[in-house]
Amino acid sequence: MLLYQPKDGYCYNSDTHFLYNFIIENLSQFKNIQGELLDIGSGSGILGLLLARDNPKLNLNQSEIQEKFQFLSKINSKCNKIEATMFKGSYLTLDFDKQFDICVSNPPFYHSSVIKSENENLKIARYNDSMPLEEFISKTNRVLKPKGKFFFCYDVKQINEILILLNKYKFNVQSLQFVHPKKNKDATLVLVYARKSSKSLTKILSPLFVFEEEKFSKEALAIYEKCSTHSIKVEI
Repeated sequence: MLLYQPKDGYCYNSDTHFLYNFIIENLSQFKNIQGELLDIGSGSGILGLLLARDNPKLNLNQSEIQEKFQFLSKINSKCNKIEATMFKGSYLTLDFDKQFDICVSNPPFYHSSVIKSENENLKIARYNDSMPLEEFISKTNRVLKPKGKFFFCYDVKQINEILILLNKYKFNVQSLQFVHPKKNKDATLVLVYARKSSKSLTKILSPLFVFEEEKFSKEALAIYEKCSTHSIKVEI
């Protein structure tokens, strides 16, 4: 998959690849994946495009607040011959003309107390001022269909708040996976699959270790190969 990205703005990273793989693994239990997919804060479009590529019966929808990324998403959709509907503006205030079967997101999750970049595009893409966790979860509950699926990744240090808020807004955590830089390092990222109004027990998947010594782990390399993405950076 060929993806254009900005030279001077936020670029997708390994988090999105790992989230994609987590989603695919969890969806593998279902026989017929179809319906409306929404990629929240879609950026250059990578996550939704990968999922639509591998699940052709899904109708891809994207929401994005930044004009630069709206433009790139359109180019990347055309380049990869995947149709997508773009909803322009802040996810939290958008009025959608439909409800969705699946919502996915690699949202801005750095806490507002963290020292911020001076680049405004990076600020919006990285820090949760623009999309606080509770508002993000609350809005997703409203736009999902009954029993709708919700996949996202987040800073693992905020897991207590994540679980409390998912419960508050009637989501049940179906599965979790923790991502560690190395086996001897604490997890830095949590991958979350929650379902609206479900009562299933939670499954904790085996942890993902990104590096073995100084090289990518076999599991990480397999994920990159499955994604098969190639970036081209452009000035906008």
